[in-house]
Amino acid sequence: MKTIVTSIAVLLTLAIQAQNKNTQTEVKTTVTTIKDSDGEKRLIKSEVTKEEQKVGVEVEQEKPGTKNIPMANNPVEVTTATAINADGKTKVVDVERSTYFMNNGKRYELKSEEGGYTMKMPDDKFNAILRKTSNNNYIYYNKNKYALGYFDAEGNFILETYNTKADKITVEKYIIAK
Repeated sequence: MKTIVTSIAVLLTLAIQAQNKNTQTEVKTTVTTIKDSDGEKRLIKSEVTKEEQKVGVEVEQEKPGTKNIPMANNPVEVTTATAINADGKTKVVDVERSTYFMNNGKRYELKSEEGGYTMKMPDDKFNAILRKTSNNNYIYYNKNKYALGYFDAEGNFILETYNTKADKITVEKYIIAK
């Protein structure tokens, strides 16, 4: 009887400590040798692609008049970090390929591009442009609107705009879609 109770306690402990994310990491290294009049130079480029998906069951909104609640798929987040080593200097570039954010019931897509991101608006009339600054903030430009944006600890995108009429800072929070 003691062994059964002990076995159940151990199994419950292991189940609680189970991993809650599926992760897959792939490293691609490219070495290029360049010969010129100054000699031979080696350029080493390492690209790390990491895919993460939360494990568990999530459900969608319950539809009135039905008994079944549909399951929601957990999104896969793909992150790429590239490290380039040239002449003994290493430069690291972090890239998020595509992420979705929600604000006021509308869905926005943030896509990486050289120098920053583009934010695709729900109406597809104009995309906003985000450019990275030296202190890990982003300058946001959309039509005639300039603002300052940054990512918080939860991965949400925060956009701060100066309102000249009210002499205040307006804060918009784009919540990462999970």
